Amino acid sequence: MAHTVGIIGFGKMGQIRAEALRDDGRATVTKVYDPHMPPDGPYAVAATAQEIIDDPKINIVFVCATNDVNKPLTIAALKAGKHVFCEKPPAFTAADVLDIIEAERESGKVLMYGFNHRHHGAVVKMKQIIDSGSYGRVIWMRGRYGKSVDGDYLKTWRADRERAGGGILLDQGIHMLDLFLHIAGVPFDDVHAYVSSRYWNIPGIEDNVFAMMRNEETGIEVSFHSTMTQWRHLFSLEVFMERGYCVLNGLKTSSGTYGEEELTIAKNRATAPAANFDTEERMHFAIDTSWAREAEHFMDAVSLGMPVTQGNSKHALQVMELVDRIYAHGHTLAPNLHEQLQVVGHDR
Repeated sequence: MAHTVGIIGFGKMGQIRAEALRDDGRATVTKVYDPHMPPDGPYAVAATAQEIIDDPKINIVFVCATNDVNKPLTIAALKAGKHVFCEKPPAFTAADVLDIIEAERESGKVLMYGFNHRHHGAVVKMKQIIDSGSYGRVIWMRGRYGKSVDGDYLKTWRADRERAGGGILLDQGIHMLDLFLHIAGVPFDDVHAYVSSRYWNIPGIEDNVFAMMRNEETGIEVSFHSTMTQWRHLFSLEVFMERGYCVLNGLKTSSGTYGEEELTIAKNRATAPAANFDTEERMHFAIDTSWAREAEHFMDAVSLGMPVTQGNSKHALQVMELVDRIYAHGHTLAPNLHEQLQVVGHDR
């Protein structure tokens, strides 16, 4: 079967997805929609997002638009009988994701979310090492993810609470939360957080989040910092196990601003200090293959009927439950936010 794709939102992410699909070769982008679409683009341009959803020749819809429309467009496309790939965040709350899951169930179509960090080469290798069990169980994790923004950021939709739904946590930190869940394989029952906007002072748009999380059954504890006052971009994920550790510093991205993607691996030795620089192994990942891996995973599900094991709606629900808990415990966003949040499964 020939698969045809419509992309809603043809900015940077829409263009990245189109290129990845072209390289995969199993689907053809036939139409795109963006309110700021350049006149000389390579694809036919729809007048509205609904035109793409209603087009009977399109059987796959990519949602690469602003955060506020992710939920309604995903549900509309599923109800129209389309397979859907949607960027993060899936919605504004976990309760919203439950609505999406119901539409997914009724449609019987493939739904996948853009948590591409799972597909970075260093993360794939880290997950393989952890799942092998050769280093023992995970004891704790620490993640820091931050970027620098300037006054131009205030002019974009990401600084608009109604369209963005939140600040740096939904913009970037959500990827780190997803990686914590991906690596631990369990949710986090206990969450304590500080959520603030003390530098940019944008109502409802946090610029820093500090959180501590714990899974009560396994005892895995996590330290997390998400920030947009990191004046030099930073990505760092550390996973310490009983018999060793994996530390990922840097992330290969199109901007090149997060540094070289380097995974450090070491086994625990008998004598303290249990490891040192000489006993560490370092792996470097010079090419970002995450977009290609993600496109392949999605098209395997659409074309071959394989399950979505990375970035499915269950993962989307888990990460949004965690986002809800962080925001609810932070107590510093817009006064009515906590009334809107539907915190699932944990009484604060």
